[in-house]
Amino acid sequence: MKQHVYHLSHIDLDGYGCQYLSQKCFDTIDCYNANYGPEVPARMGEIVKKIEQDKFLHGDDIEALILITDLNLTTKEGSWIEKEAVRIGAKLQLLDHHATGANAAERFAWYKLDTTRCATLITYDWLQQHYDFDKANDLATIVKAINAIDIWVSDDSLFEYGKVMLGMISGAREINRILFPAQDRAFKLSLIEAAKQRVNDEDAPIQLDDDLHQIKKAFFRQAENNTKDNLVAYYVTDLLTADRQRLTITYKGYKGILGYNVGNTSIIGNTCMVENDDYDFYMDVNFRGNFSLRSNNKLDVSAMASHIGNGGGHPNASGGKIEGSKDSFVYAEVRKFIQDYIDKKCEQD
Repeated sequence: MKQHVYHLSHIDLDGYGCQYLSQKCFDTIDCYNANYGPEVPARMGEIVKKIEQDKFLHGDDIEALILITDLNLTTKEGSWIEKEAVRIGAKLQLLDHHATGANAAERFAWYKLDTTRCATLITYDWLQQHYDFDKANDLATIVKAINAIDIWVSDDSLFEYGKVMLGMISGAREINRILFPAQDRAFKLSLIEAAKQRVNDEDAPIQLDDDLHQIKKAFFRQAENNTKDNLVAYYVTDLLTADRQRLTITYKGYKGILGYNVGNTSIIGNTCMVENDDYDFYMDVNFRGNFSLRSNNKLDVSAMASHIGNGGGHPNASGGKIEGSKDSFVYAEVRKFIQDYIDKKCEQD
């Protein structure tokens, strides 16, 4: 029987540090990420559905393990996931360090709580204990750096290095995690790998800080070198183009691609229009409902912006605001809301 790990973790350095380790340890693994709040039970629900699908396809050949790290659960959430794990025949393990999960930790045997260490260090020790992971301790130093900054051990020799890593992950916004979660995660884990390779260098914090721009460029570079902004634009445009059927919206018979919190609209929007000449406009909406529109002489987006969002601008570049827009961690919900909003505006004409 082959073990298949379904790993849910937080969206900061410590959370991705746990997944950096698990991806090195397990051959078959699906990763998920969540911020605190309603996203946690929603992602757990996705995992349960994915395990059900995998078991339907592969039968009893799968030994499913639900691994949750750097996230504390309420007793209600813990009861739900425990019940579901029993129902679908999955093992369950949570590794965390937040004291707010104390009640759940007392109730559930699978809930490991240790407030003295960060989740990455707890995960590292757990993997070593149960899976003979990293016998040479090659990853011990980078794990200690994450621990030093996450629980703020300011007198630790690795604290300053961890501080650079903390900013490295929090500042990695080039790929939107809601729109393209797998690619966003791969990007962040590649940054941690680059940090691991430099942790023993002389003046390592300064070296990593100096190298970060080139590290990011190396991830996004596909063929020829270019500015980072252009490399990111080409990379994200390829993602948008490959997934454009899921991202398509319409306005008065015109066809557009809808991004969500993608940003950098001047470069990405224009690149997207050039690469998708059968589309008429590109729209990017942020979590506040502010939107940017781009076209390539196919639709007067200033008129569109004025019509749907009390906005304006130029025929090929404009913006406005969607009233009543709410932030969401589910792209399908965002797309449906925007399309319904546009349709209602058109019906009012």
